[in-house]
Amino acid sequence: MQSSHTGQHPDINTSSDVLVVGGGIIGLVTAWRAAQRGLRTAVADPEPGGGAAQVAAGMLAAVTELHYGEETLLGLNLASAERYPAFVAELEAASGRDTGYRTCGTLAVALDADDRAHLRELHGFQRRSGLSSEWLSGRECRRLEPMLAPGVRGGLRVDGDHQIDPRRLAAALVTACERAGVVFHRAFADRLTVVRDRATGVVLADGRALSADQTVLAGGSLSGRLAGLPTDVVPPVRPVKGQVLRLTVPRPYAPFLSRSVRAVVRGSDVYLVPRENGELVVGATSEEQGWDTTVTAGGVYELLRDAHELVPGITELPFAEARAGLRPASPDNAPLLGPTALPGLHLATGHYRNGVLLTPVTGDAMADVLTTGELPEVARPFTPRRFSPAPVRQEQPA
Repeated sequence: MQSSHTGQHPDINTSSDVLVVGGGIIGLVTAWRAAQRGLRTAVADPEPGGGAAQVAAGMLAAVTELHYGEETLLGLNLASAERYPAFVAELEAASGRDTGYRTCGTLAVALDADDRAHLRELHGFQRRSGLSSEWLSGRECRRLEPMLAPGVRGGLRVDGDHQIDPRRLAAALVTACERAGVVFHRAFADRLTVVRDRATGVVLADGRALSADQTVLAGGSLSGRLAGLPTDVVPPVRPVKGQVLRLTVPRPYAPFLSRSVRAVVRGSDVYLVPRENGELVVGATSEEQGWDTTVTAGGVYELLRDAHELVPGITELPFAEARAGLRPASPDNAPLLGPTALPGLHLATGHYRNGVLLTPVTGDAMADVLTTGELPEVARPFTPRRFSPAPVRQEQPA
């Protein structure tokens, strides 16, 4: 792809109101929303639209992804899920691209008595949190999804948990950014520049200096590795590896599954996400392996073994691809959004399992903060300053 920095006016192309470091879906939605607010916006990334979005399954699962202790995050997840239909309509109109958004719902199933007890508990927790999910018997689960194993003991039907194709979402965001006038610098950001205690932009790996009034660090799991970050603003984000498989459902087998199906098998989460284009995504391992993105025989074996236990017919399907990606995890599994202690520097990172789900609400929150200096109320609990050593500077109410 041709780089946009070969324009006639070097001063225009190297200085901007907002510079987003990182062109994954979070960086792209931030840039798109900022440009829509009239800010001159640039993105620094060697491959915009690459990164974790190329591996992610794209479940928009605010309800079935609910974990104990993450009730505050649930509010943000639900706010984002609510925005999704309008967000997709606007993005598809702006980009002229389809995102593979499907409102097909999710079925979480139990394969044994322990899983059933765990799911029953989760159902109670969901109800207490005001979420809607319906308990089904094993037979009712199989009536909905005939390919399920005969041993399925029960399940939760969640019609509000949808899906999107993250690869198509990323491509649509790149196009929407280009059409909104975002300038792409296709190179790695090497180092943050700080002048008189204020972030002023970055120096790229090819030596070019980009200046900006406000810099947004949206580098996913790599966010903490940008040189030049003062120690007190380095985001506490680490990579968590996930291996994902893609299978193909041949026409005679379609529809193989009509909605996303997930389960806990031997203590590991497994999910199957059917796309309307005949792709079936199977994921995902969760491994603390640093920045390793090797696809391993063990990872592939475990995913296929667990998926086979859930949907035995899966072994008949053609194998298309195996990939590994890195989720950016924070200490409390929730994102870091908005201003840091360093003036001029904002974060939009640490989305962990929920990057795709949180795309709409993150774009809106970052656009607000970049234009008004204030995080909207829904995003305030996720200020990066919650991890600051001394919580003196917490202006925002929780």
